[in-house]
Parts: sequence; C-alpha cells; structure tokens
Amino acid sequence: MYAKIRETAAWLKERIPNEPKTAIILGTGLGHLVDRIEKLKCIPYKEIPNFPVSTVEGHAGQLIFGRLGGQDVMAMDGRFHYYEGYTMQQVTFPVRVMYELGVRTLFVSNAAGGTNPYFSIGDIMVITDHINFLPENPLHGPNVPTGPRFPDMSDVYSPELIAEADRVAEEYGIKLQHGVYLSTQGPTFETPAEYRMFARLGADAVGMSTVPEVIVAHHCGMRCFGASVITDLGGTPVPVKVSHEEVQRAAQKAQPSLAIIMEELIKRSAQKL
Repeated sequence: MYAKIRETAAWLKERIPNEPKTAIILGTGLGHLVDRIEKLKCIPYKEIPNFPVSTVEGHAGQLIFGRLGGQDVMAMDGRFHYYEGYTMQQVTFPVRVMYELGVRTLFVSNAAGGTNPYFSIGDIMVITDHINFLPENPLHGPNVPTGPRFPDMSDVYSPELIAEADRVAEEYGIKLQHGVYLSTQGPTFETPAEYRMFARLGADAVGMSTVPEVIVAHHCGMRCFGASVITDLGGTPVPVKVSHEEVQRAAQKAQPSLAIIMEELIKRSAQKL
C-alpha cells in the first residue's frame, strides 16, 4: 500500500501547480465551498492512479488544487465511505497521499444527525473529540512509516484551531456548537433507539465518515479541524423520517457560514497558528 501511496503522490507532483500545506475534505451538501477556491487545477479521481472513485450523490469526485484565504490548498470534492464497499485503507488513501504531497493541516466537514437535545437542524458543530463505532480501524495491518504503531489520541482535534474558529464565529456573528462526533458504518440512518444509545455513550452527533480520515491524518502528525452540519435530529419522542435529499438541503443552508469559518481558519492558521 505504501508503494502505491508514493506512486500516486509522485504522479500528482508532476501535474499540480502549487505545493499545498493545507487540505480540505468536503462532505455531503458542502461541496459549494469549492466556489470560493481560486482553482488552478482540477483532476477527476478516475484519472488518478490507484485512487478510488466516489459513488455518492452530491460528491463530485475530483481533486482541486488552488488558493483559498490567500493560501495554497488542495480539496477533495467528494470523499469515500466504508459503506461503499471500500476498505479502510482505500477510504483513507487520499489522506496518505496528501501527507506525501506536503500537507500538514487537514480540514474536514460532514453532515450529521444530532443527538444533543440542545442542537437544532442547521447548527454547525465544531468537533472536539470522536467515538469510533466502525467495525475496522484504518491503522490495522502493517504500520505505515509516517507515525507510531500506537498513536496517542488525546488531542486529535487541534485546540488552537478550535479556539480560532470560536473567535471567527464571534466576529462574524455565527452560532457554533461544540461536541463529540460518532462514526458508524452506514449506509442506514440510525433508529430512534440507536440515537438514544449513542447519546448515552457521549455522542452529540452521528455520521458515516470523518473518523477514519482524521485517525490517519493524526497518525501522520497533521493538525486536524472538523465540523459537522446538523442535518437531522434523532432520539426524539416522535420518530422523524430522514432522507439523503433532506440531509443535502439542510447542509446547503448552512454552507455560507461554514465556508466563512473554513476560509478564515485557513487564512489565519498559516499566519499565526
């Protein structure tokens, strides 16, 4: 696997116009952040050696290299999920490639169901910690020589980036929640009983992504910042039906505020964090 990672990184290095230190993984309904990127090069996943191909509606499936917040960035417009049939190594393959390209800070967004009774649909939750409820860890197997065999997980989400996000939100009048994100394998949405169980376990939001990518990024020594858009609420006395289309619509409404947070963080993180 490591040979394939280096092969893909070498192929990209010959074709990209910049040397990004920052990467963004855009989640369901949040792909419009790409409109704020000054695009220098877009490469479809299907053209990249060893790369998986995104199969989920709302995920465009391309790598974007350009400028955002005055900084060189790369962005995944469409991510990969365990429920699509990929292994954890395939899901996190792009993060490994990012590291080989020189990326040292990763921003991740997703859509999630809220289990915290104080949350509302459309809230943005800054991820302060996570619970891995997936059946496999992306670090299973031979250790990739970018990090330790047994990485410490006490500070996965950068406290400095979280604090700066709070300052940005206050300056722009954006409401931010904070909480723990729990990742399941999907593709089913949670039952009311599962939502209640996850809330008792300490989760504030539940989704089907992010945790594998962040684990691998942390293993590589990257700083990580994650945010969830709360697109539905579970565990309520009266069960609420949810669909992928409704999740996308709710995420799109929150996009302008999350875009501001992400862009300002990228600008400021290079300057002083």
